Amino acid sequence: MKPVTQQSAVELVALLRASKISALELADEYIRQIERLNPQINALVDFDAERVRQQARASDESSSPKDPLAGLPVTVKSSIATAGYLCEIGSLVNKGHIPTKDATVVARLRQAGAVILGTTNCPEYLMAYVTENLLHGRTNNPWNLDYTPGGSSGGESAAIAAGMAAGGLGSDSGGSVRVPAHFTGICSLKPTPGRIPGDGHMPPCIGPFSFLGAIGPMARTIDDVALLF
Repeated sequence: MKPVTQQSAVELVALLRASKISALELADEYIRQIERLNPQINALVDFDAERVRQQARASDESSSPKDPLAGLPVTVKSSIATAGYLCEIGSLVNKGHIPTKDATVVARLRQAGAVILGTTNCPEYLMAYVTENLLHGRTNNPWNLDYTPGGSSGGESAAIAAGMAAGGLGSDSGGSVRVPAHFTGICSLKPTPGRIPGDGHMPPCIGPFSFLGAIGPMARTIDDVALLF
């Protein structure tokens, strides 16, 4: 059997629902993968293992019916507001910015039971097809560390391709989930703008971004993308 960090999100949800693995056991597998690989790849910019474990324990202890994504470990691009996590858009102007409120999409992930592993790197103000900035440096492609995972959702694509997340959220106006997915061999979807709420995205989803841009799911398989969507 493949290591759990290389299994699809659909497969992991099935294992969790069947109680073949606990949310905490799965979280620990991803924590180990992040601690092993992130120093080389530099995909996650805000990650705290104990915070992940707290969410996983809460999932295991919940007496409510199993939610669609209960216990599934995911990441979020650091341009999408995730309460308590860095959301700096790769810019020194926003250094240290930590939202107090989730974007609607992140709130929906939490309501569905997902475990937030952390937030991922992006180029400054999302304005590049590579992922590098003065705050957190360069994100590397997990298939070849000399190459880029693309941008602007390159931290997200690199984390997923390396098995450091089962899936996650990026954003796209001119290819920013599609190019990184292509560069790292994963899948993504740029939905019709407005199909997924854009509030909580930085920069705000107003003006050109309101009809060009969209927040979109990213994962290793198209079935996983459909699950997140």
